[in-house]
Amino acid sequence: MAIAVQRTSSGWISGMIGILIFSGSLPATRIAVMDFDPLFLTVARAAIAGLLAAILLVVSRTARPQASDWMSLLVVAGGVVVGFPLLTALALEHITSARSIVFIGLLPLATAIFGVLRGGERPKAVFWLFSVLGSALVAGFAAIESNAGSLRGDLYMLGAVIVCGLGYAEGAKLSRRLGGWQVICWALVISLVPMLALCVATLPDSFAGIGVPAWFGLGYVSLFSMLIGFFFWYRGLALGGIAAVGQLQLLQPFFGLLLAGLLLAEPVGGLMIVVTVGVVACVAGAKRFAR
Repeated sequence: MAIAVQRTSSGWISGMIGILIFSGSLPATRIAVMDFDPLFLTVARAAIAGLLAAILLVVSRTARPQASDWMSLLVVAGGVVVGFPLLTALALEHITSARSIVFIGLLPLATAIFGVLRGGERPKAVFWLFSVLGSALVAGFAAIESNAGSLRGDLYMLGAVIVCGLGYAEGAKLSRRLGGWQVICWALVISLVPMLALCVATLPDSFAGIGVPAWFGLGYVSLFSMLIGFFFWYRGLALGGIAAVGQLQLLQPFFGLLLAGLLLAEPVGGLMIVVTVGVVACVAGAKRFAR
């Protein structure tokens, strides 16, 4: 019993560290896309993280995944290595990071839905009620605050949430067998060759106009958002339980809004906070009735 409690506590701590790291992703991306092209930023962060992941796998002499694992790893790579970074970078050309964080409030719900689809669970009807209500809150906010954003940016963020939710669900399932840090490392490695090629192809003509903040943003999303954050996040899911530790994602919008206000001096209006709280409440309710 003592060992089980210790593992659970360690899982919660690891999960919280992962969420804190991820909370800085959108503000850092917002800073980076001010000087970097979104496509270059996406492939560069994946290439940098992929090179580091390859070194870690070689040094640790990690065993290769089973043949049946590769398709799931491709899904993880498509969702969290390519899809989410690219779509959020494109979105942040049109909307503020504070606005994008409201959409991130739907990420736990997207993860839960894909967990249901992949795991064959049968959630209660109340689960779907919370799901529809949360989506309606986000859609209503996007319509009311249309002057503060754009339809294109909002659609990019919705797409980012969907692909990331799928990547999280697949990664959580694999982490129970492969280990948390191994899952993201293998996903990065299988994406490395095309990411390196695209990185070379999309290199800026000159780096003279790239400011220090943009370099800082690239460094953060490459090292922390793309690699280190997943070490803690997938470890937390494996030790503390996917359903339980996964609820820590509910805190991410609040941390992200705080960082956006402090680091970027972006306006965080009262309506945005109210909607974020409403979305978080809906996701919490959906999680409760997921089984």
